[in-house]
Amino acid sequence: MGQEHSAIVSDDTPPETLHERSLAAVAEHIKSGKARRIVVMTGAGISTAAGIPDFRSPETGLYANLAKLNLPRPEAVFDLPFFRTNPKPFYVLAKDLYPGNFHPTVSHVFISLLAKKGLLHQLFTQNIDCLERAAGIPSELIVEAHGSFASQRCIECRTPYPDDLMREHVSRAEVPRCVRGPTECDGFVKPDIVFFHEALPTLFYDRKDLVDHADLALVMGTSLQVHPFAGLPEYVREGVPRVLFNMERVGSLGSLADDVLELGDCDAGVRKLADELGWRDELEAEWRELVGEEEAQKQLSGMRKRAEVLQDEVSRLADEVDEVLHLTEREAANEVGSATETTRDARRSSDAEAGGGLRPNNPVATAETSQEKAQEEDRKEAKETRQATADIDTAEVARAPIGAVSDPDQQDNTAADILSGKQDSAGITAEAKHGEGTAGI
Repeated sequence: MGQEHSAIVSDDTPPETLHERSLAAVAEHIKSGKARRIVVMTGAGISTAAGIPDFRSPETGLYANLAKLNLPRPEAVFDLPFFRTNPKPFYVLAKDLYPGNFHPTVSHVFISLLAKKGLLHQLFTQNIDCLERAAGIPSELIVEAHGSFASQRCIECRTPYPDDLMREHVSRAEVPRCVRGPTECDGFVKPDIVFFHEALPTLFYDRKDLVDHADLALVMGTSLQVHPFAGLPEYVREGVPRVLFNMERVGSLGSLADDVLELGDCDAGVRKLADELGWRDELEAEWRELVGEEEAQKQLSGMRKRAEVLQDEVSRLADEVDEVLHLTEREAANEVGSATETTRDARRSSDAEAGGGLRPNNPVATAETSQEKAQEEDRKEAKETRQATADIDTAEVARAPIGAVSDPDQQDNTAADILSGKQDSAGITAEAKHGEGTAGI
């Protein structure tokens, strides 16, 4: 289950540490030397620009591959008991998802820049794509909470398996077996990704207390829906700024005085912070040198496309709401008109009955009475129309405001969630949906 949102901090509540809740203030906090132990927590949102596919996109081929495998259920591909009996489906997918097929994003390189400047205290990631390593972040500063493709071993005797042999087998979608051979073991080899029914790495529990040492926390591209990872931001000490780079507010972020919310594309948010720090040129140069100009343009094009899709969705929702409002106004006006006509007919009928006492041979009295009745009806009709208009205005004011549209491609996933249609984003991720023991992509 995901965390419940805490109430967002009031604008009237001043920050305790920052001079204001903004990226400019966060940059000043870093440049002043007050942030020397930065802890970063990441999810699949930082890998979106890399083009890492999700299972349910027919264009990627992964969805079609799954259909061919005749799995008992889609998430079985990451189920340890199933893997023991039939590991082939996992390796069919691993061929497309193996490290080397994708390149780091600006967000990855920004974290690497923090490490190079001696400011990164620890990185906790839910992703299994190894893009943090590819970006040059030292392995000793990385906690891959849900494992990764970086290493592998026999599932029976736990003997490590060589990287070069693993790459060869994965490239052919073949299942590797224990290096000890059939006479001694012959067990299946599996990457050190956390599958269902497996515990999280001990390193996660050994290092999670480092969050309490942080003087700045950056939370990037995660929905904070999967525990125990989702609880990491709660370890940040009171008064220590927490910055969220994400498409939408998650967890308790935004509820404390020094929380800063930068909602939107992760790479775009990171570039804003780099601008405030005066690191933008350095960041862009390192990223382009690492991934190459062709990949850089590809990622930038994808970011523009995501922004256009989001804007189209916002416009569509706005048009729908506008149409509903207009329909409601017309319905209300029609109801008022119908009620007015009914009331008028009733009055005419009543007046006709009451007018029976007038002498028909007195035309002056009859004319005066008819004129008075017409004037009275006009006054009542005008009054009812004004009241109806006021009711419509009141109804419009009472309507809830249109909320921000969230991009489902900017948050973390579990294998089970993605394959069952509950995914948050495209990206290789391993998350423990049911406590410990879930892998995801």
